[in-house]
Parts: sequence; C-alpha cells; structure tokens
Amino acid sequence: MNFDKDKLVSSIKKLADAKVLVVGDLALDEMIYGDAERISREAPVLILQHTKTKHILGGASNAAHNVATLNDGNVGVVGVAGDDYHRGFLFDTFKDAKINCDGIVIDKDRKTIVKTRISGSITTSITQQIVRIDRQSKGFISEETENKILAKIEKLLPEYDAVILSNYHIGTLTGKIISYTTELANRLGKVVVVDAQRDLGSYKNVTSMTPNLPDTEKSVGFEIHSEDDLKRAGDLLLEQTNAKSILITCGADGMFVTEPNKKYQKIPVFNKSEVFDVTGAGDTVTAVYSLALASGIDPVYSALIGNVAASIVVRQFGCATTTIQDLLNAVEKL
Repeated sequence: MNFDKDKLVSSIKKLADAKVLVVGDLALDEMIYGDAERISREAPVLILQHTKTKHILGGASNAAHNVATLNDGNVGVVGVAGDDYHRGFLFDTFKDAKINCDGIVIDKDRKTIVKTRISGSITTSITQQIVRIDRQSKGFISEETENKILAKIEKLLPEYDAVILSNYHIGTLTGKIISYTTELANRLGKVVVVDAQRDLGSYKNVTSMTPNLPDTEKSVGFEIHSEDDLKRAGDLLLEQTNAKSILITCGADGMFVTEPNKKYQKIPVFNKSEVFDVTGAGDTVTAVYSLALASGIDPVYSALIGNVAASIVVRQFGCATTTIQDLLNAVEKL
C-alpha cells in the first residue's frame, strides 16, 4: 500500500496525549533462568543452578504495559488478583511500569494469573525453555467480585479516552462487565477496542476489535484463504458488532482493515525476515492501535502504527514493548 510518511510521523507523535484503561485478565509472566548442571540422581530430570528470576507483565497486563511505554504511564488496569504469594509481584511490576492499579480487586478465592517459564542453558547453546507452569482459577469470577469490578469501571473510565477489553477467557470478563463497560464508554464518548479469542460477534457497539486470523475464522465460521474471504469476514463482523472498524491481524501476511460501506485496506508486514519471537505481539498491536484511535487517528493509520510497533517487538524475546522514539526510528527506515 502507499502511505504518507509525514502523516504517519505526525500521527505517532500524537500517541503521548491519550489515556487508556485496560479491563481484562491481568497476568504476570514469571521467567526463571538457570544453568544446566547435571542429571538428577533422584529422577531422569535436569538440575538447573538458578541464575535469575524476572517478572514481566503478560495477558491484559502486557497490553497496558505497551500503552504505558508510549504515553508515559497514562494507563490504568481493572481486573482481579488473588490474595497469594504472586500478588505482590504483580503490583510491584505494574508500579515499576507506571501503571495505575487502583482498579484491581483482590479475591481470596481466586489465584493471581501467573505463567511461570523455566529456562536453562549451557555455555555452548542458547537459552531453552524447558517447562511452563500456569496458575489460574477456572470459571468466571463471583457475583461479589463482578460487582466490585463494575464499581471500579464506573469510577475510573471517565478519566480515560479509551478502554481495551482484553479477554484471555480466564474468567474476568463476564457478559455483564463487557456490556456495562461498552455502554458506559459509548455514553461518555470513549473508544472501545476488543481483543478476544472467540465469540467475537457477541461484542456489540464497540469502536473496533483486533482478532487474529485463526480466531476470526472460528468466529465467522469459515476458512480464510484470500482477500475476498477477508472482506467477507470483516463485513460479517461489522454487521454482528456494529463496530466502526475491524482490524484482522494475519501474521506473516500483515493486517486487513475493514470499515463500513465496503471500505478495505490490506497492510503488509514491514520486517518479515527479522522475526525472533511473536510472543505478545498481538497485545502490542491492540495497545498501539487503541492508543492511536483514542488520539483521533483514522483506523488505517492506527493499524499502520500498530504494524510498525509489531515489527519492533517481534525482534525481542518474550513480551516486549516499544516507545514513540522507536516507532519514529522504524518509520525513517521504511
């Protein structure tokens, strides 16, 4: 596609002014590293000599982190944490990222969502992930916790320009929370962007959504093999949701924006040959795209900025973020 480089640069510079609230499944990625020492005598397992533990914001928390590095922490989160060992690490990591966590509800009956990755290495090889341990509660949050979250949203949303509904389907985003947040945001004139993995048609009257290709296929009920299929899928999601735009991320094939009245735009990938790790790239796209929409940028250029951001974070290991200066530097190289 052809784009106006000056318009892209001026759009990126606007990102620092908007404020975003993220509502969803707040998670912590715990990265444990060690040096491979020997095989245990107790069982045929590797013994690692622990070297470091790193805490990174994951899930909906990663979307918030991506916003925070672009607008200097003008972002808040609403969600649930357990009354457990990892709660403190989650709050500390949010605070280090300048993220407002006043909207977090503590539920002693649920676990703080944590994904622990244990990785090992030897001097002659790269670090290799060995196992992942997930801690999370099954089922939706209780009615009591739901009501507390609704109260947090009612209090906090007026302070922000946009809200991201980040649904990893771990139980935070009930139907009532989704509908209330959307209705309140529309009354207040706020941008509402959905990042969900299924049931996309159930989100009504949102500003936009950012599904990937497999999740789009599951929701629309047919496989997507061509641009005509993308147009059909985008039109169907617009019809089902009454959204103002749909951004479908297509991995190595870039992105596809659909707007009402049969308006389409295919956006290619900018750095197909430099991909290292796609972990969290979808959160980055959603965060940057939402921040751009909240800054008054049109859907196509908002998606373009999200695409540039994704081209930066996939060059890094794990959930990564970018800055406005990083985006400007990347655009200069396009």
